[in-house]
Formats: sequence, structure tokens, C-alpha cells
Amino acid sequence: MQTNLEKILRDKSLSVTDGRKKILTLFLNSKGALSHADIERRSGEHFDRVTIYRTLQTFVEKGIVHTIPTDDNTIMYALCKDGCAENHHHDDHIHFMCTSCGKTECLNEVHIPEIRIPAGYLTKETQIVIKGICKECS
Repeated sequence: MQTNLEKILRDKSLSVTDGRKKILTLFLNSKGALSHADIERRSGEHFDRVTIYRTLQTFVEKGIVHTIPTDDNTIMYALCKDGCAENHHHDDHIHFMCTSCGKTECLNEVHIPEIRIPAGYLTKETQIVIKGICKECS
């Protein structure tokens, strides 16, 4: 996996650091989205909160992860699928948030239908979060 981590970072023109590799590994090993706090807990190392925040922001800007809004104004982060580029995400899929266990995941196979908006408006991003009970909790 080490080579894969380095390839992902280099393909996005990022320097390969231990912190970036560790955080990227957490995403690659996760079945759902992660919050800043999740990364702090799971890292096993004491990364500075600012370092984690900056790494996440860089990953978003470079098209490695995308954001998912939550009710409590925290941000969840999930790996982008292929096709995301620097400052341009192609993650038009539904996100599912389990109200029982709190797990948030991308439903990549479910795409957001085209939504027609009135003339004069320009859509840049559409996010849909469905809340319910995940298959593990049901």
C-alpha cells in the first residue's frame, strides 16, 4: 500500500509526508466518511489539530477527498472517486447518514438526478444527504 499512497500524493503534485500518508491511509481503510475528530482519534499519533485541518483542506483542494455537510455544522470527509481534479469535484452522488450509529457513507451507485433551476442561476455543486438506518443497524 505504501507505493499506492505515494502515487496518489505525487499524482496530485503533493509532497509525500508521514502525516499525509497516515491520514490518507485512514481514508483508504475506512468504509465511511471521517470527521476531523475521527482522524484525531484513529491516527494513533498526536497530530496537531491545525496540521490535520490543513491536510484535509489540501486533500479537498486537490480532489482527494470531498466534504459532506452535517446537521451540527461539522464536516465529514470521504474519498473522491476517480475523476475529481484540483478544485473541481465530480462527486454527484447521494450520501447516507445512519441515525442509529452515526456512520456516513457515499452511495456512489446512486447519482443525483438533474435538477432544473430557474434561468439566471448557476449550479456549482449539489449535495443530498439521506438519513435513516444503515444495513448494519437494521
